Amino acid sequence: MAYKITEECINCGACEAECKNEAISEGEQVYVIDSDKCTECVGWFESSKCAEVCPVDACIPDPEHSETHEQALEKWHKLHPGETPTTT
Repeated sequence: MAYKITEECINCGACEAECKNEAISEGEQVYVIDSDKCTECVGWFESSKCAEVCPVDACIPDPEHSETHEQALEKWHKLHPGETPTTT
């Protein structure tokens, strides 16, 4: 399941630096997550780094972009062809 950033975001940018898929960018009002690039950190880490570093808990699972672990890993492989995931 991809993550999303709620309007509680304080625009600190902590999440953007943590995203190895470059799925997070600064939006007009708050930071945003590109669901096509978000793997919930599958392939890189055991947990979602954006949610871990967010000081106001604005990074949450997006129920509109639900995926299985296997689907997220498949997305990771498409984003990083020829690379080996750190975690599976």
